[in-house]
Amino acid sequence: MNATPHPILSVQGLRVEIPTRRGVLLALDDVSFSIAPGEILGFVGESGAGKSLTGMSILGLLEPPGHIAGGEIRLGEQRLDTLTQRQMRRIRGKEIGAIFQDPLMSLNPLLQIGEQLTETILTHLPVSKSEAAQRALALMRAVGIPAPEARFTAYPHQFSGGMRQRIVIALALCAEPRLVVADEPTTALDVSIQAQVLQLLRQLCRDKGTAMLLVTHDMGVIAETADRVAVMYAGRIVEIGPVEEVIRAPVHPYTRGLMSAIPTLKRVTGPLAQIDGAMPRLNGRPAGCAFNPRCAHAADQCRTESPSVVNTGPAHRVACWLAAPQMEHA
Repeated sequence: MNATPHPILSVQGLRVEIPTRRGVLLALDDVSFSIAPGEILGFVGESGAGKSLTGMSILGLLEPPGHIAGGEIRLGEQRLDTLTQRQMRRIRGKEIGAIFQDPLMSLNPLLQIGEQLTETILTHLPVSKSEAAQRALALMRAVGIPAPEARFTAYPHQFSGGMRQRIVIALALCAEPRLVVADEPTTALDVSIQAQVLQLLRQLCRDKGTAMLLVTHDMGVIAETADRVAVMYAGRIVEIGPVEEVIRAPVHPYTRGLMSAIPTLKRVTGPLAQIDGAMPRLNGRPAGCAFNPRCAHAADQCRTESPSVVNTGPAHRVACWLAAPQMEHA
């Protein structure tokens, strides 16, 4: 039996707070997970659940006054949450790559694509300018840019949206990072291009052993791309496990609601299921389980105590009192 590989990323008890004049808002509450080499962990949930905030915390890009108030983030053996911004800049790009939703926000409109790639390579790797140019061309080929030599001197506005996103992926992979944080990387793309980009990301992770945190609101993207999925609600992971298990047999009422809201070929008539209500604001989080006002199965304990995390399988965990009585506590 093979030993479990040491995780590339380990996050334990992450807590993010945002001080305001009316008090401190809790944005992330006790978020814990890990990602192994070559694994894609998907984060899914409604807008405002804390998915992107988790990614920004890992990248060291939290907007002040938001800050990490507890827990720890480790890349391999190195702890990240205690580093200064200057130290994080050395890691970001080299050890951790980032892919964001809008490729135009990641590309300099005044610089040629080749310049941007070679500059990034020269910043993080000890190579000559000619070697950097050759690496840049190889990366453009790897991400599916046709005729890279001809497009090396082109500017971002001369590329389509899908091609720009491929360039952003190439930029994220320039220094061969161990981890990539992809925040809604395909939302701005049409469906056919989206499928190509997702296939590319999946293949690159398998080939290079890169770990990936994939943030999305689309469960279809998770099903097609990720190995495991973490479902977030109101700043907390409420369910995490292998994609197939979570999709086929969701345990948390919120996850079940998300799955029920997805249209299927079997259901051709009638309205789609929906989760009544809305996610609470940071300053209006209810006592107990944050989902209890929207949960049809909420009991008295759900309204007064935050649920414990329980194991429902070897790699499947849920934060729900409904699962707690018959399951072993994590």
